[in-house]
Amino acid sequence: MSEQMEIWHNPKCSKSRAAKAALDEAGIAYVERRYLDDAPTVAELTEILGRLGLEPWDITRTGEAEAKELGLAGWTRTDADRARWIDALANHPKLIQRPIVITGDGNAVVARNEETLRSLT
Repeated sequence: MSEQMEIWHNPKCSKSRAAKAALDEAGIAYVERRYLDDAPTVAELTEILGRLGLEPWDITRTGEAEAKELGLAGWTRTDADRARWIDALANHPKLIQRPIVITGDGNAVVARNEETLRSLT
């Protein structure tokens, strides 16, 4: 991970575009990662989940068509199933909740609203 702020961005997502615009407006330097084109690895997802303090199912977009195809609604949410969920996110990055913003000092949030994004600055 970079020492600089990083945003996992999907330009087609209004929440992601809003977070990026807020960072730009605040003059905050960041690295943009278009995670649909540059999918995070299992190791990166594991690290980010630790920074977020969340489980993989907490950042999974279960309403996506891919989630339905995989049958995620029927997957259990236990420690034993954690690796399966992370693997699904790594192989289907469209399922990752967005945007994820990571600071150089180790904090991270799913910045779906301005208040959450402000908590990082």
